[in-house]
Amino acid sequence: MTLLQTYQNLSPKAKLGVGFGLVAWGLIGLQLSDKAEQKLGYTPTEQDKAELDKIIPKIHTVSREKPSSSSSSP
Repeated sequence: MTLLQTYQNLSPKAKLGVGFGLVAWGLIGLQLSDKAEQKLGYTPTEQDKAELDKIIPKIHTVSREKPSSSSSSP
């Protein structure tokens, strides 16, 4: 059986437990990842942040004039 079939065969309460378990796993990972990043020395320096700002695309808006109603009618 595939993993999807196994999941579909679970009772609704078991599916709920699996869902809550995955959410809890994700939340714990989010909370611990910053601490692990600092402990392992992977925090970005100001130079890293400046280099990242250089390569991130910038979005510039250009305003257009609205077409006049007199030029569109024949």
